[in-house]
Amino acid sequence: MVRADWQWIAPWFDDDELCHRLGPLEEEWLEHVLAEHEGVQLVVTDIDGAPIGLVGCAWDPGGIAHAITDLAVCPWRRRVGLGRDVLSSVLTWDGHPRARRWVAFVDPDNRAASEFFAAVGWHLDGLDDEMYRFSRDL
Repeated sequence: MVRADWQWIAPWFDDDELCHRLGPLEEEWLEHVLAEHEGVQLVVTDIDGAPIGLVGCAWDPGGIAHAITDLAVCPWRRRVGLGRDVLSSVLTWDGHPRARRWVAFVDPDNRAASEFFAAVGWHLDGLDDEMYRFSRDL
């Protein structure tokens, strides 16, 4: 992600569901993401170069388990299978340091996210600090 991406990211968070789950986003978030060195915020585009996903990754310096910190799909293109493609693109991106597994934390009231991670084959490990912890070995 680069600063210019803010032009399309900000309007995505006008969507009530996305804003409720991951927002609201402010420029403070943008500055934090741009300065981050222990992970990355990745933009996934379709074949025409249009952004379809935004995914935050926190890297484990020990290489045990990297984490998906946030995952957003273009709000007006939801429920057509893009989430699966976005996640796959992020996990196979060759810029990540090596790790043995991936984890994601999901708010227990976010049924759609829980169902998504289960549907793409991630294992529900239970509650961790009041969040569902999903994992996938590499």
